[in-house]
Amino acid sequence: MFKTLIVVDNNEQRIAQNFENVITFDTYLRDYPKHNEPKTRILNLCDTGQYLSKGYYCSLLAEARKHQVLPSVKTINALRSDEHSTRHKALAGGTVFFGHTDKEQQSKATKALFSQYSAPILVCDEQGVVKQGTIASLDDTGFTEFVKQLSSFTESVWRIHDKKRRYRWDMAILVDHQEKVPPSDKDAIAKFIKAAAKHGIYAQALTFDEITNIAQFDALFIRQTTAIDHPTYRLASKAQSLGLVVIDDAESILRCCNKVYLHDAFNYQKVPSLKTHVVADTNEETIESLEANFSYPLVLKMPEGSFSKGVFKVANRDELVAKLTELFEFSALVLAQEYMYTEYDWRVGVLNGRAIYACRYLMARNHWQIYNHDAKRFFSGGFETLPTFELPKVVLDAALKACKTVGKGLYGVDVKEHQGKAYVLEVNDNPSIDHKVEDAYLGDELYMIIMDEFKLRLEARGRG
Repeated sequence: MFKTLIVVDNNEQRIAQNFENVITFDTYLRDYPKHNEPKTRILNLCDTGQYLSKGYYCSLLAEARKHQVLPSVKTINALRSDEHSTRHKALAGGTVFFGHTDKEQQSKATKALFSQYSAPILVCDEQGVVKQGTIASLDDTGFTEFVKQLSSFTESVWRIHDKKRRYRWDMAILVDHQEKVPPSDKDAIAKFIKAAAKHGIYAQALTFDEITNIAQFDALFIRQTTAIDHPTYRLASKAQSLGLVVIDDAESILRCCNKVYLHDAFNYQKVPSLKTHVVADTNEETIESLEANFSYPLVLKMPEGSFSKGVFKVANRDELVAKLTELFEFSALVLAQEYMYTEYDWRVGVLNGRAIYACRYLMARNHWQIYNHDAKRFFSGGFETLPTFELPKVVLDAALKACKTVGKGLYGVDVKEHQGKAYVLEVNDNPSIDHKVEDAYLGDELYMIIMDEFKLRLEARGRG
């Protein structure tokens, strides 16, 4: 639970007439931090236009005092600098309060601007250059709108909870309602939120556009399909730099989302896996080498992909050359892997080095993968969820060893079992956890286990 303070310039009186938790900069300088104070967030409404001004020192002192502050010193410096040349022409001549404007058609642009420069008042000149605005510069209409947005901002994200129920921490659960195959369905997300509450964490399911300032949270749980050149990776990186507890962390996304990294790491760490070669061209010598080392059919994989996307089976040389030529238009490298058919793939859920669930994913009907993205009806195969102690030891050992090459996050390890041996296919940083599928054995306990890990990390962060 965070206490929120609104800090204003010493001569600013109007804000205090509308809000109770308002103090002047001099009060903040003199009276804080207090003994045994709760975790504190500072909303700095002082004028920060001048370097080493009181507004500048307000954010600087807040960061030194381990108070979360908006705007940060980094944001203040970026907005003051003449070198930042980003133009926001769509917002030219406009003013943005906490990522909002009265022009509905500019909603997406204002949220993006606030995500880049998280400051209470942003002003775009006629050329679209962004500067930080001040309360003193607002006319009566502008001030009225500012107070409205300030109230909405403090009541939603900078939330004051019901006194009957106290939460120690705030969590953003990143979701994408438009995903065809999201990592977790709505029922699972609801169970995560309920489990979080039992651990003293107030969790909200939010889209990327709704997370206007990630610094206001203590934890980020990504339940949207991740990629490297993607907002999920950038948000994870930013959240980590601000000290949040993050799953999936940026390093895990980086390592899991690129199969070239995994292949190399598996080889180096001697993780049992299918024979795989990295291909960089379609020269005759390369094709002959592949045919000398593999038999048809052969599997080709794009370095980035999820839910069986970017994975193709070729049956002969013509198909091999044609598919490689096609894939090289998108990636400089492609993975060639031996084909091994099994009736199912194992999926082992691993959290911080511990197996927490196990599933058999059956192949989609009349298909060689668990997902058939071209199918209209039978998109995926069936499943069977088992207790982890029923996993074959070779599968469990291979899964845990594979995770050591990636990190200590939440992973889903895909493993084939054939003739008593295990072969790791990949480690997924954003594993599927759906209601009545992955939780079919543990039920609500699966969500409690994951939220307990967040709680342990949040407590450890507090001690640090």
